[in-house]
Amino acid sequence: MMKLTPFFSPSPISVSSIIKKTIIAGPCSAETEEQVMQTAKELKAIGITMMRAGIWKPRTRPGGFEGVGEAALKWLKSVKEEVGVQVLTEVCTAKHVDLALEYGIDLLWIGARTTANPFAVQGIADALQGVDIPILVKNPPNPDLELWIGALERLNKSGITKLSAVHRGFSSFNHTLYRNLPKWTIPLELKKRYPHLPLLCDPSHISGKRDMIQLISQQAIDLSFDGLMIESHCDPEKALTDKEQQLNPAQLKEVLQALSLRDSNREVLHQIYKRVDELDEQVIKLLEERGLLLKHMSNSLI
Repeated sequence: MMKLTPFFSPSPISVSSIIKKTIIAGPCSAETEEQVMQTAKELKAIGITMMRAGIWKPRTRPGGFEGVGEAALKWLKSVKEEVGVQVLTEVCTAKHVDLALEYGIDLLWIGARTTANPFAVQGIADALQGVDIPILVKNPPNPDLELWIGALERLNKSGITKLSAVHRGFSSFNHTLYRNLPKWTIPLELKKRYPHLPLLCDPSHISGKRDMIQLISQQAIDLSFDGLMIESHCDPEKALTDKEQQLNPAQLKEVLQALSLRDSNREVLHQIYKRVDELDEQVIKLLEERGLLLKHMSNSLI
C-alpha cells in the first residue's frame, strides 16, 4: 500500500462558486517569455493559481518544436515570483529533475510516454530521493493499469508521498471522436484501489479539440475526479504545439463556469461508462476489420 500525503487543497476559484476542485491550467509548451508571462497573468485574473507549461517536449517524430529547455525554467521562476502562482513542468529524465529543482519548480509531472518506461521512471525516482516534491503521474498511452500503478509505486518507494494521478486517455490506432479514448473504467479502478490518491482529468488530451473540453470536464466531475488539468494559451492559434486543444483564459473561464456539481450515483455512472468503453472497443474492432477488407480489396485489384 502506498504511503500518501495530501497536498491539494481544493477551494472555490473566482470563476466558479460551486466547483471545489483543483484546477491546473497553462500552455502545452512554454514558447517565449512574453507568452508564458501573459498567459500566467490572464490565468491568475480568473483565479487559477497553479500553472503548467511544458519545456521539454517529447514529440512523436523529430523536426517539430521540442521545447525551449532550461531557458524556460527561468521564465517559470519569474512567473512564480512576479505573478504569484505555483508552477509545474514535465520531467522525462533525471537531469530534468535536477534542473527543475534548481529553479524552484513547485510541482513536477511525468508524461504518458515516460510512465510507460519503467527504466525512465526509476531514474526519475532515484533523482528524487530525499525530495518529497509533489508529483503528478499521467497514465501510459496504452490501457495498462498495472503499468500506471507501477510508476506511482516506484516514486513512492523513493520517498515521494505527495502523489496524484492524471487521466489523459489512451491511444488508439484508428481515428475516433476522441484524440485519446477515455476508457473511464481504468482510472475509476485506480481510484477504487487507492481512494486517497488524488485523481485529476486532462480533458485537453482526451478530446484533442477545444470544443469537447467542457463535456469531458463535466464527465470527470460527475465521476468525482478531484480536479482538472487543462491546456490554456494566451493565443492558441499561434501555439507551436497542440493548438487545436488549447483554450485561451477567457474560454477556460467559460468552460469552468459551465461546470456543475450534480447529484449522481457514482456506481450507476461507473456502469454506464463501462458500457460506453465496451461500445468504443466494438467500434474500433469494426473499423479495423473495415480497413483490412479495403486493403485486401485494393491488393486484389493490383
